[in-house]
Amino acid sequence: MAKIREKIRFHGRVQGVGFRYKARWSANALGLTGWVKNEWDGSVSVEVQGYEESIHRMLEQLNADPYIRIEWMNTDKIPVVEDESGFRVR
Repeated sequence: MAKIREKIRFHGRVQGVGFRYKARWSANALGLTGWVKNEWDGSVSVEVQGYEESIHRMLEQLNADPYIRIEWMNTDKIPVVEDESGFRVR
């Protein structure tokens, strides 16, 4: 199974609710790499890399948080970044 990388833009109640730190915790627990950051329009951007099943599990964990309300996501597959380590909050 090959690693993939996705760029995801989350919309909804995703700022001011611990989204970025929940994403970092989840990504680290699942062995994913990448980054997360707040955007000026109230959305949150994520680039996440790893196995598809682990990325899906991270999205489930974010969606299960009672403070976070994801209304919709824009997702694009992008090229894998070789030798990336860790997941950080920007």
